[in-house]
Amino acid sequence: MTTTPVAPSSTPSVAPDAAPPVPDFGPATHLTCRECGQTYGLGAAYACAECFGPLEVGYDHSAVTRELIESGPANMWRYSCLLPVAAYAGDERNLNPGLTRLVRADNLARALGMTGPLWVKDDSGNPTHSFKDRVVAVAQSAARRLGLGTIACASTGNLANAVAAAAARAGQDSVVVIPSNLEDGKVLTTAAYGGILLAVDGTYDDVNRLCSELIGDPLTADWGFVNVNLRPYYAEGSKTVGYEIAEQLGWRLPQQVVAPIASGSLLTKVDKAWRELSALGLVEGSPYRVFGAQATGCSPVAQAFRAGHDVVRPVRPDTIAKSLAIGNPADGPYALDVVRRTGGVIEDVSDAEVVEGIRLLAETEGVFAETAGGVVVATLRKLLATGALDPAAETVILNTGDGLKTLDAISSHVGPTATIAHDVDEVTAAIAAHHARTGA
Repeated sequence: MTTTPVAPSSTPSVAPDAAPPVPDFGPATHLTCRECGQTYGLGAAYACAECFGPLEVGYDHSAVTRELIESGPANMWRYSCLLPVAAYAGDERNLNPGLTRLVRADNLARALGMTGPLWVKDDSGNPTHSFKDRVVAVAQSAARRLGLGTIACASTGNLANAVAAAAARAGQDSVVVIPSNLEDGKVLTTAAYGGILLAVDGTYDDVNRLCSELIGDPLTADWGFVNVNLRPYYAEGSKTVGYEIAEQLGWRLPQQVVAPIASGSLLTKVDKAWRELSALGLVEGSPYRVFGAQATGCSPVAQAFRAGHDVVRPVRPDTIAKSLAIGNPADGPYALDVVRRTGGVIEDVSDAEVVEGIRLLAETEGVFAETAGGVVVATLRKLLATGALDPAAETVILNTGDGLKTLDAISSHVGPTATIAHDVDEVTAAIAAHHARTGA
């Protein structure tokens, strides 16, 4: 392996004649281009200098055992030996996300006509109520190693929450850039953590482009954009979703998984996690199928899948599932590769179906998902209806965020059964009317 050192955008100061300190990234050994395979030293770099392909972290995983993982803390840092972080990363001030519930969803399975076990990996239990706390934790650790004092991001909402909260917890500065039309719940919660919050008139893709333009500007010399120049590390945090599912199932893999697609990174990293566990002998390398879920109003990857294309054509998002509203998904082609390799399918569902999905999960399992979770449940139902997904196979679906963040999506669909006076007779009448209306 040949490596070319990559200078981070900012490094700790050193004495003139001293060798620069080598950042401690634990088992991570290098960055590698996902397109041409060129390798680089670890640093704040995200694109290949040869072909502009995205960079990914490479490892030496020679000393990983189940016992080592199981002896770790009850959060995502139990998998530090599989991540680009120092062994002490979990001891530094952070939100300690992860080890969220894997919920057996028998009621939902019954409602959908499934006969095999169905599970919900419910990441709404993370500190800011979405899976983004995981990726930010790894990126925040990388920023520390690289001497970047401010963490920043372009976000569709959940990442904004996670970056602002993680920075507040660590006593760091943060700069969060979002589209100005996000849900109030995500805007206000981000603002509550302090830090700088910039709302841009435009789409997420406009926001992401702005952040890319800011990198290299003297203003951002001390900034680590978690999902831009720290993206190789950030993305690795999503692997912990896959690790946890395998460990919570008793160190084995499910036969099917349904994941939402925004950038496509989460889906590809769950697959990477399971391939790593299999290669290391931590689970039996059993076959599994990966399915992708998008909202029809922003479904460039689903459209490419149906058309048989390897290239994802950008779209302009128009959907209530704003956390998935990335019109030009960076990992879209890699999501296509994973789904096709494993024999899965990528489907999309309408906004009306998304609302039905949110309500079905809430009514059957008591799990209140944000719109992305509604997309996954509705897609699961569609995949079953078309025969693409095996109803008898063990299946895991991913809920990536809390429904309290996207109340606007359902506010016109649910409400009080009745509004009544303080009167027993009115209670009786309201309940009778409800039973007559629903047949319950």
